Amino acid sequence: MGYRSRLYRADESRYEKMKYNRCGKSGLMLPAVSLGLWHNFGSNGNYENMLDMCCTAFDNGITHFDLANNYGPIPGAAEENFGKMMKGELAPYRDEMVISTKAGYGMWDGPYGDGGSRKYLISSLDQSLKRLGLDYVDIFYHHRPDPETPLEETAGALDSIVRSGKALYVGISNYNKEQTIEIASLFKKMGTPFIINQRRYNMFDRTMEKDGLKDYAAKNGVGIITFCPLAQGLLTNRYLNGIPEDSRIRTDGRFLKENAVSDDVLNKVRALNEMAEKRGQTLAEMALAWILRDGDITSVLIGASKPSQILDNIGMLKNMEFSDEERKKIDEITMQ
Repeated sequence: MGYRSRLYRADESRYEKMKYNRCGKSGLMLPAVSLGLWHNFGSNGNYENMLDMCCTAFDNGITHFDLANNYGPIPGAAEENFGKMMKGELAPYRDEMVISTKAGYGMWDGPYGDGGSRKYLISSLDQSLKRLGLDYVDIFYHHRPDPETPLEETAGALDSIVRSGKALYVGISNYNKEQTIEIASLFKKMGTPFIINQRRYNMFDRTMEKDGLKDYAAKNGVGIITFCPLAQGLLTNRYLNGIPEDSRIRTDGRFLKENAVSDDVLNKVRALNEMAEKRGQTLAEMALAWILRDGDITSVLIGASKPSQILDNIGMLKNMEFSDEERKKIDEITMQ
């Protein structure tokens, strides 16, 4: 029986397959694993495969689907494809899903299609809702800080969006600790339901630890959802023996360059893979579990190119504990 047909049956067991974490101090629970539609959901993808991936995710307790206005190619295509699913197979399950989108990067030509202005953010969300075929999204993010726009304007636009009913919560993405503190103060004064920051984080990229955001968020009730948890595929078994011809480096090359796969990096990946094998996990499973190791992170965003990868990643839920010795060894391998 295919994934799509399974969705037509009431299946409460799907929620038993997933762990759910409270997002900051809000009432919203997010799955430990969320599905990001950054890659493989654009105009150059196979729609049936996209549908199978989303249905596989939902059927296994992944209730959160993360998009942005510019996800493609072409920009807007991921929202259009997901909107098609929401009008079809996924339509009965809207209230069981958390759907998020973002605006902040360049989306259309001219002075109003980029940044953090009130004009751009409100117009972009209106366009996103049309593409998605929805009345509202659950979380609307400002995708990146905009130094050219007063932060008060950006925060005020996000507050207006929630009050208009077009989003239930607001979030930010790619904001560091100091930027988060500043906008959080504005949200607090307005009573805006600000609940989450989306940042890049993995074993190789500890920026969120170094700038203090991870600790600040945990202490101040701000949810954190992380992207690029597998370092664009480096923290998997794909590159243990070099660069495969069908890898993202060879077929795309926009986000992971060949020079990123140095001998030093490969040696680290192989050492981590040995650790994962001793834990009874794949390297990808261990890398995902590591992000959620101490409860400071609400959810980890995974990407996928086929349904089986989603199932493989969810396997990390079987072993999320790390001994002090394992934590120390991972730090020694990745931070040397």
